[in-house]
Amino acid sequence: MTEPIITNDAVVFGLLSLCLGFIFYTSSLKTGFWSKFYNFVPAVLMCYLLPAILASSGLVSDDTSNLYFMASRYLLPAALVLMTLSIDLKAIKDLGSKALIMFLTGSVGIIIGGPIAILIVSIFSPETVGGNDFDAIWRGLSTIAGSWIGGGANQAAMLEIYNYNPEKYGGMVLVDIVVANVWMAIILLGVGKTKKIDRWLKADTTAIEKLRVKVSAFSEKITRVPTLTDYMMMLFFAFSAVGAAHFFGDIISSFLIDTFDIVSNKKSFLSFLGSNFFWLVVLATVAGIALSFTKAKNYEGAGASKIGSVFIYLLVATIGMKMDLSKVFENPGLILIGFIWISIHAVLLIIVAKLIKAPYFFLAVGSQANVGGAASAPVVAAEFHPSLTSVGVLLAVFGYVVGTGGAILCTILMEIASKG
Repeated sequence: MTEPIITNDAVVFGLLSLCLGFIFYTSSLKTGFWSKFYNFVPAVLMCYLLPAILASSGLVSDDTSNLYFMASRYLLPAALVLMTLSIDLKAIKDLGSKALIMFLTGSVGIIIGGPIAILIVSIFSPETVGGNDFDAIWRGLSTIAGSWIGGGANQAAMLEIYNYNPEKYGGMVLVDIVVANVWMAIILLGVGKTKKIDRWLKADTTAIEKLRVKVSAFSEKITRVPTLTDYMMMLFFAFSAVGAAHFFGDIISSFLIDTFDIVSNKKSFLSFLGSNFFWLVVLATVAGIALSFTKAKNYEGAGASKIGSVFIYLLVATIGMKMDLSKVFENPGLILIGFIWISIHAVLLIIVAKLIKAPYFFLAVGSQANVGGAASAPVVAAEFHPSLTSVGVLLAVFGYVVGTGGAILCTILMEIASKG
């Protein structure tokens, strides 16, 4: 690993803030070059791309930074609290079953995409999908399946189950990061063209629009000029909940690991219940929903979701820093498998969305709840509207549940494909 030019996280954080400030300033301009530029490229995509360019240039590196850990463990749960503070559960329920259908479609796309990608690549490059015993490529790809259906805990479970050579595991992590982040960039690019995509899909967006209008009307009704007390109370709600979520999350995960073999066994499909991050996301979301039944929901009028959005964009910047564009062609064979795999996932989502007339929102969030997990599904959902953040969170949590089982099925099919 080459040492980046800047390793001081305070300086790196300053650079990321500089990127975000530049993007939001230029995207606010109503005339000139930047106005035209942001008609084609969503601002949130630039928030991801500029840090990626910094990482690719060797200026900064996620490998020597703790900023992603800080953003995902502190800012993400705080954002979940602030952005679910005024949640309308009935309106979320009224969105119907299409969100779940698109999520499950995404999972199926990953399950069948892996073996199909192996079969395609084996036609012209059999050595790429080969390997014997613990060096077998299908074993390594099992960890990507775990990550793309569930998350980090499921990925770790697959590594334990199939015992892929640890010395080669880094190559699989690279494929995971490169392909998943490129796909996320494409998803975000589509956000700016949501209306056109929805017209092509002939999607019924009534329920989503109804939720947006309802939340916006409530926000306008309670909007006020925030005071210092308002800001301090919002920080109190957010980070007290984060602290509690960490505290009880550690207790719950430790208790389950110590008490139940099915959780402590990393090869078990329930091993995700031993993940601190899983419980952190769940408990932070529960805290936000609980606060929505109290007068605390009125802090939306003081800008609760806007502060949550600030935290989300900082998370986006740290995610972008994970993407080193210079490594895209480092292992072209495996990268090709990854792109074919994610393409099958995408095509299946588009076909099903077209058949059931699902809005692009459900396609995008259903995909990211699989491929990106709890760290990026809320990001994509919030880009459509802050009130929809909870949809991304709930689907991502569901991904943890089906992640290991789905990945095992995918791996069985990949083993058959690689040997056939």
